[in-house]
Amino acid sequence: MEDVSLSAKQQLPTAEYAVEVAHLHKEFGSFQAVTDLNFRIAKGEIFGLLGPNGSGKTTTLNMISGLSAPTSGEVKVFGLNPRKQSNSVRRLLGVVPQETALYEELTAERNLAFHAELFGYRRRQKGERIQAMLELAQLQDRAKSRVKTFSGGMKRRLSIGRALLHDPWLVYLDEPTLGVDVQSRNVIWDYILKMKQEGKSVLLTTNYLEEANALCDRIGIIDKGHLIAEGTPAALKAQFGSSVLDLEITGTALEDVRELLLGVAGVQSIEIIENRVAVSLASLNEGDAGTLLPVILRKVTDSGGVIRHMALREPSLDEVFLSLTGKGVRD
Repeated sequence: MEDVSLSAKQQLPTAEYAVEVAHLHKEFGSFQAVTDLNFRIAKGEIFGLLGPNGSGKTTTLNMISGLSAPTSGEVKVFGLNPRKQSNSVRRLLGVVPQETALYEELTAERNLAFHAELFGYRRRQKGERIQAMLELAQLQDRAKSRVKTFSGGMKRRLSIGRALLHDPWLVYLDEPTLGVDVQSRNVIWDYILKMKQEGKSVLLTTNYLEEANALCDRIGIIDKGHLIAEGTPAALKAQFGSSVLDLEITGTALEDVRELLLGVAGVQSIEIIENRVAVSLASLNEGDAGTLLPVILRKVTDSGGVIRHMALREPSLDEVFLSLTGKGVRD
C-alpha cells in the first residue's frame, strides 16, 4: 500500500497540468453519459465545470476523483492515474461535496481530528493543522460545539477547512455556496481566491452563474456528455454578442418583434425574457451605435410597438449558458 503520511507542507507536483482529461468516454449499458470529453486544468487555475442536470458533470468528476473508471479515454491528476495511484491522488486532492457529510454528533475539532488521523498526521502537526483550519473557517470559538448546532454557512466553512487540512494542491468544490447566506458566501469566495494565490488549482461546479463569472479563470460547459464550450468568462460572453439591448415593449406581440429584428444586420440573436426582448448585438462600436440602434428602434415603432424602457449592457453568463443548453427544465 502507498504511504499516505504527510509532511507539514506538500511539494507542488512537477506535472505540467493539475488535471488532464483526454477522449474520455463513460457508458452505463447503452447510455452514453460522457462522450469524447477533452479539457485541461492548469496549475493555479480556477476552472468551472458547468452544465444542467444530467449533463455528465457528476460522472466526469467521479472519474477525475477515481470513484469511477472510464469506459475509455484517460484522466490524469498531476500526471497520476486516479484509479491506479489512488492513494497518491488522494494526498493531492481535497473534496468539498455538495452534501456537507460532517459527523453531526462530533464537535468541529473532532471532525477535523478524524480527518487528520486518516492522513497520518503526527500529534503536534495534527494540532497545528486543526487550529489553522478552525481559524480559516472562523470557528475558533465554536471548536468544542457539536456540528448539529451549526448553521448551514458554518457547516460549509468547516467542510472546506476539512478538505484543506491535508494541504492538497487540487481542490474540488461542488456547489460551495449552496444554501448559505451572503456573508458566508463572501467568506467562501475569499477562501477560493486565496487558494489560487497559494498556487492551488480549483475545480468548481456551481449553478450560480454569477459565482462562476466572479471566480473562474476559465469555464467549460458540458451538456449531454459533450463539452460544448470552453473559455474565459469574457470570451464566452463575447460569443453571445458584444452588447445586449434590452427593450421593454407594449402594443405588439414580442414574438413578432423577435421575427422582425432577426433579419437586421448586426443582430446576432434575440431572447424573449418575461416582458422584454433582449437583442444580442454582434458588434457595437461608436460608429455602429449611430446606425444600428436607430434601425432597431424604428422597426419596433413602425410595427406598432411602444418602447417603455431600453438599456444597453454587457451580456451575462446566464444568457450564454441558456443559449447553449436551452431553457427546458432538466430532472
